[in-house]
Amino acid sequence: MDTGTFRGIITGLLIIAFLGITWWAYSRRRKPDFEEAAHLPFAEDDEQANRDSSASQQRSKHEPESDADSRKDRGDKDT
Repeated sequence: MDTGTFRGIITGLLIIAFLGITWWAYSRRRKPDFEEAAHLPFAEDDEQANRDSSASQQRSKHEPESDADSRKDRGDKDT
């Protein structure tokens, strides 16, 4: 078997794999799963909200907020 035949076989296998994945992705059985995944960015996540509020509460306890000097937020030490 020479290199050209080997490359042809690999190309054929990759085309078959591509068509199989495409068929799987567009099959009607997968549509509900993909619809659910498409709406995930819009779903409300209580755990994430709790984590953010606790982080902002920790910051307010240890460090007073100062909107006047935004360089503190970026880590610049020069004043």
